[in-house]
Amino acid sequence: MRTDTTFKRAFNDMIDIIRAFDLGEELPSENALRAQLGVSRTTVRKVLAAMSARGIIVCEAHRRIIREQPRQIERYPKEETLAISEQFETSFMEWMLRGDACPGTEINEAELARKFGVATTIVREFLNRFQKYGLIERRQNAGWVFKGFTASFALELFEIREMFEMRSARLFATLPDSSPIWKQVRAVRAAHLELLADIDARFQDFSELDSRFHRLIVAVAPNRFIESFQDVIAMVFHYHYQWNKRDERARNEVAIGEHLALIDALESRNIALIDHACRSHLTSARETLLHSIV
Repeated sequence: MRTDTTFKRAFNDMIDIIRAFDLGEELPSENALRAQLGVSRTTVRKVLAAMSARGIIVCEAHRRIIREQPRQIERYPKEETLAISEQFETSFMEWMLRGDACPGTEINEAELARKFGVATTIVREFLNRFQKYGLIERRQNAGWVFKGFTASFALELFEIREMFEMRSARLFATLPDSSPIWKQVRAVRAAHLELLADIDARFQDFSELDSRFHRLIVAVAPNRFIESFQDVIAMVFHYHYQWNKRDERARNEVAIGEHLALIDALESRNIALIDHACRSHLTSARETLLHSIV
């Protein structure tokens, strides 16, 4: 099961790698792909074989050439790519943010382990990591209490998000044409257009694309502290999109349009346009998040 999970995760990640290249381009070596995907060479070869079987790449001698771009719908469902600890994180966040937990709710490790069918050690390790986000705290008796996902928490989260995303977005104006970031920008644009073209059937896929888009923005200025903080942002917004179902399709379609406008601004290298598009999208996202918790 673990091997299958690893393969599916690597397959999905390979889709993102391939979409950053143009048709006819050659993929990096197996060693380079192994480093990018964080898996064994055996798994890399299995993924490449699957891509070849789908006609996405073609092998010429020792070269692997991109013949067609993979579609987003070819991805494995996220739940099939998660390790047990990540499956518990998903279940816990859904339980917490969907309203089953209110401020002051006591969190019992043994009860959560039984509820979600995992070992107590997995629950304990997750809660120890999760407490840094400020949504739960440990009590002296070794129990836990949920502090609440409140408007105050959301506003504090956004205050930090605006600071580092505005800063990172401005740095796109300084990137040379040769920067590999631009290939990723083109790939994420294509993913947005693909989703928009099938929005009625796939609007629920937006949360994953939203996380990918915002991680790309902050990737232009690598910073270990920003990357760590991005985890809580991605987590909260992912489950916000899953949880808040009011006008979900319409909201996601608007957000896609805002993302595309920001991509246009990033590619223009015009600081004023970048600032306007970035601030407009962040303001809209803040409002929808606040509406979901009042």
